[in-house]
Amino acid sequence: MSNNKKIACSNEHEAFLKRIRSQKRKVVIIRIGLLVALIGMWELSAELCWVDPFIMSSPSRIVNTIASLYSSGELFTHIGVTLWETIAGFFLGTVIGIGAAIGLWWSPLVAKTLDPYLVVLNSLPKIALGPVIIVWVGAGEGAIITMALLISVIVTVMSMLNGFLEISEEKIMLMRTFGGTRLQILNMVILPASVPTIISTLKINVGMTWVGVIVGEYLVSKAGLGYLIVYGGQVFKLDLVMASILILAVVAALMYLAVSYAEKKYNRK
Repeated sequence: MSNNKKIACSNEHEAFLKRIRSQKRKVVIIRIGLLVALIGMWELSAELCWVDPFIMSSPSRIVNTIASLYSSGELFTHIGVTLWETIAGFFLGTVIGIGAAIGLWWSPLVAKTLDPYLVVLNSLPKIALGPVIIVWVGAGEGAIITMALLISVIVTVMSMLNGFLEISEEKIMLMRTFGGTRLQILNMVILPASVPTIISTLKINVGMTWVGVIVGEYLVSKAGLGYLIVYGGQVFKLDLVMASILILAVVAALMYLAVSYAEKKYNRK
């Protein structure tokens, strides 16, 4: 290839990268602009009484509520309680779910036997088990973490098992041809090929664990963001409810972004 052609290709590639970066910047600007516009309209609607600020609250009232929680020292206490329960549920749910999926992959007979039970457990509204969990585990953070596990574990098991079963049979047969044991097939074929499935399951688990923890805090809690939401609703402090929901959304998004960052780091290897 001549120097002129190389320069032309280089220029075209650079122009392509610039278009991609420009498009990403536009998306970010539009997202921020949309958020600012929605917040502005919400504040304006409350100020002009287009909506009842007592029922709908407003951004300024939410900020004041968060500032009040911070000044009283309650803000990080409630965030810390919910975050600890979520991280514990996320870690335990992931480990137990992946371990159970490996066990079911290891024994196809057990997998086929338990498949309808997994389907039933997955479709069962977990909140219906709340009173039973409280009796079994007690009215404390153990019940909240258990609720998070009930919601996340079954989804993890089913997602991971389906991922394991979708691994190419040709690779497994090749390992068997060379005398590979089932443990070697698991370590050298199944788990490495399932990393994208594991990461995808982690992303799902973030949301599922948060749901489980908040549901658990609805049922039994003395602190946490779910407790603030329930308490605010009971005493008609809608500013507190909206502030708690906003904090919950931010913390959950940060946890999801942490998993996404780990995924990007892995893909760059």
